[in-house]
Amino acid sequence: MADQLLFNPRTYDPAHFDPETRRLLRATVDWFEDRGKRRLIEDYRSRVWLADFLEFSAKEGLFATFLTPASAADGQQDKRWDTARIAALNEIFGFYGLDYWYAWQVTILGLGPVWQSDNEAVRARAAELLAQGEVFAFGLSEKAHGADIYSTDMLLEPDGDGGFRASGSKYYIGNGNAAGLVSVFGRRTDIEGPDGYVFFAAESRHPAYHVVKNVVDSSKYVSEFRLDNYPVGQDDILHTGRAAFDAALNTVNVGKFNLCTGAIGICEHAMYEAVTHAQNRILYGRPVTAFPHVRRELTDAYVRLIGMKLFSDRAVDYFRSAGPEDRRYLLFNPMTKMKVTTEGEKVIDLMWDVIAAKGFEKDTYFSQAATEIRGLPKLEGTVHVNLALILKFMGNHLLNPAEYEAVPTRLDAADDAFLFRQGPARGLGSIRFHDWRAAYDAYAEVPNVARFREQADALCEFVTTAAPDEAQSRDLDLLLAVGQLFALVVHGQLILEQARLTGLDADVLDELFAVLVRDFSAHAVELHGKDSATAEQQRWALGAVRRPVVDDARSTRVWERVEALAGTYEMAP
Repeated sequence: MADQLLFNPRTYDPAHFDPETRRLLRATVDWFEDRGKRRLIEDYRSRVWLADFLEFSAKEGLFATFLTPASAADGQQDKRWDTARIAALNEIFGFYGLDYWYAWQVTILGLGPVWQSDNEAVRARAAELLAQGEVFAFGLSEKAHGADIYSTDMLLEPDGDGGFRASGSKYYIGNGNAAGLVSVFGRRTDIEGPDGYVFFAAESRHPAYHVVKNVVDSSKYVSEFRLDNYPVGQDDILHTGRAAFDAALNTVNVGKFNLCTGAIGICEHAMYEAVTHAQNRILYGRPVTAFPHVRRELTDAYVRLIGMKLFSDRAVDYFRSAGPEDRRYLLFNPMTKMKVTTEGEKVIDLMWDVIAAKGFEKDTYFSQAATEIRGLPKLEGTVHVNLALILKFMGNHLLNPAEYEAVPTRLDAADDAFLFRQGPARGLGSIRFHDWRAAYDAYAEVPNVARFREQADALCEFVTTAAPDEAQSRDLDLLLAVGQLFALVVHGQLILEQARLTGLDADVLDELFAVLVRDFSAHAVELHGKDSATAEQQRWALGAVRRPVVDDARSTRVWERVEALAGTYEMAP
């Protein structure tokens, strides 16, 4: 019987969505399954451009339906920007291969500045290009500066007729070889400072647009491109001044959320392969799954994956319910980007320790999963960047709660219009949150939730009595260790909220929190060993170490769920 917590193409029926969404999601699954595993792997190894996939998307209107906000849909009811169904498609793309997910992801990024713009001409052009099946690109990062948009060398020289000539290069730009429209960030040469920023729309087929190369060895076309005196008219300009800067950051706010569900899909496909292989592999006269350490590793991988799904599903609700007075999503977003994707790495590593050499074999999905899962924590800002961002919210989240109406599950067919009118990208330290303790209190009877709650309370004590001083606040190495502890509390909170909404099995939840207790203890020990940790901080760190509550019967029951995955899914050859 299929595990209801994991995506399985054989049983997938997204009945919670409207009919057209349901049709498109199922059609996407069927397209991949009809192509088969051999073709999937061969295309990955031969690094072919995804022309047949994009042809399918164009024929079905997949990108156009999912990525055209209602404001640009010309009354077509099925077109909207709906984070819940976007997340569902992310998971499917991750399940079959990150190359497909990437073409979609960078299209989302390329559309961000457009849908935030008041330029109706470009908005209409983008909607039409989507309808034609075109992809998009986000021209932000540069070879010399990365994503340091303060230092952009894409220069716009006034042409004397009210327009500009743009010259400069962009680096690591997905879809830059084929995008119907590229949103490009630059600065005017005649205005100093933030007022000179410009976001403009460029066409990759224009003669002044030059693709230099694909900078990665992959089907993903991650381009370097160069503009040489590219003509930019007033009708090409999306944003100017500080609004251009905000559009860049707010686009990343929207786009980096997709990394979590892409990682989930990768881990799910790999898990079916790993558990099936381990169950069928005989070693010393016994199945590999008979060994206690194997059971522990696969069980840990399974509950970590369930935690990834629970957190990400609940974060969708906060995205969709966000508004000017509720910006809690700005914490949960870097959490999905940083925490969920690094959990994905752990899930793959745990399974790889079990299947060993099998994970290298060319006829497995696992071999590409083990490679591709590494990229997600490193895209849209590194783990360190996102941990530093998360720290901005720690004081208010832990110690200064506010009253909010409960956020419901958001699977309704609504347009998430606020994501394209987020406003100025500042004021993060003033954002307030609901009381995180309520989610933990609701599961106080679950032994390892209660044990983890002790550690969360200890972190509050740390913030009030042993927080980094002024000198330590400049020691990012120490602060990142604190950030990992805080991230675990937030991770656990949304997991518990979603567990309550979905009626998650108590055994799975308890086993998951046993893992989180161990993780918190490990990060506390790491903090203890930091060069600049004070004696008081060292004492606190060791005092926060806890041992999970052990229950052999519970662990056995969860293992039986994992073992039951063997043979439940194998991609058609």
